[in-house]
Amino acid sequence: MLRALAVDDERPSLEELLYLLNADPRIGSAEGAGDATEALRRINRALESGPGGPEAIDVVFLDINMPGLDGLDMARLLTGFAKPPLVVFVTAHEDFAVQAFDLKAVDYVLKPVRKERLAEAVRRAVELRAAELRDAPPRIPVSEPDPDHIPVELGGVTRFVSVEDITHVEAQGDYARLHTDKGSHLVRIPLSTLEERWRSRGFVRIHRRHLVALRHIGELRLDAGTVSVMVGSEELQVSRRHTRELRDLLMRRP
Repeated sequence: MLRALAVDDERPSLEELLYLLNADPRIGSAEGAGDATEALRRINRALESGPGGPEAIDVVFLDINMPGLDGLDMARLLTGFAKPPLVVFVTAHEDFAVQAFDLKAVDYVLKPVRKERLAEAVRRAVELRAAELRDAPPRIPVSEPDPDHIPVELGGVTRFVSVEDITHVEAQGDYARLHTDKGSHLVRIPLSTLEERWRSRGFVRIHRRHLVALRHIGELRLDAGTVSVMVGSEELQVSRRHTRELRDLLMRRP
């Protein structure tokens, strides 16, 4: 039987989904999470527990529209796990189906959820999980090859982003979003870890949410006691506790 995790920020929707899952005899256990960050912490515990452990999760029933990390972001992160759970998207929006299946989703269930439609998604998950346990070779996680690049997941493909191209980093819970001139990437690394790792590479903390590459700061602005910096076309606020250090570093910048 499957061990399931349902993720939805709307409590009534989450409770309804859990009710339907628990009523399905193929679901051994079902628990809920109110956002992606909480769900990822739960999945981390499951991975530490091992596939046969008491905390294991076989399938995640995942909403897409959520504050912070949305369902697609979370699914992209899961592709980087060594043994990720299966993913079934449960959403009120039809527009993301192509992206969902690009991320190897088992199924895409539209709200309001019908019992029969959810049962079909569970059937697919049961068959896929059985096939994985029987036939699939182990997946090997990709580690960071050198200090000059960082691996990111994009549509199930691992790419390597040069640290030199990263303009700034934004904290998102236990995760960080790397910004470059060409776009952004979400990685499963806390901002504090990147701050320590990249301090010698010219990155400086300007706010509890932001780490910035000094070489990419174009302007330092002061407006009515508020300090901010321009990084490309984006203006980022500098907190008071980090203002003096930042100004000193910019003054010494060659």
